[in-house]
Amino acid sequence: MFRALITLVLSGLMLLVPASAEQKMQVGKYAIHYVSFGSTFLTPEVAKAYGISRSRYTGLVNVSVIDTSIQGDTSHTVAVSISGNAKNLLGSNKSLDFKEVREGDAIYYIAEVGHRNEETYTFDIQLDNGSDLNTRLQFQQKFYVD
Repeated sequence: MFRALITLVLSGLMLLVPASAEQKMQVGKYAIHYVSFGSTFLTPEVAKAYGISRSRYTGLVNVSVIDTSIQGDTSHTVAVSISGNAKNLLGSNKSLDFKEVREGDAIYYIAEVGHRNEETYTFDIQLDNGSDLNTRLQFQQKFYVD
């Protein structure tokens, strides 16, 4: 029951974050969904359950890969090898340590990134499923201290 609640909260987080914040990139039959947000959007219980630092100075990056070719199932997530880094406007690089989260059939990847108020990061993330997906995801996000 608790795990289902956590999944619901993390999945529902896409609804809490402004619509323009959630993004998608289509690569062949795969839809790569990604979003970044302040960790204080998570409840203390969810952050604790996943070992996530809940702080005004911690941002999160959430990535999931969905195989859109499977008929009748629009939410079939795929396991991938994922790595990446975040670079601020001054050129300082931070390596992203992604945690794989599996809840039922859902698979997603979460990484933390420390930030200061109004700090902008360019994310460079590599995804590979070992067969027909090997791509690079790049996007930019400005974080705010709340």
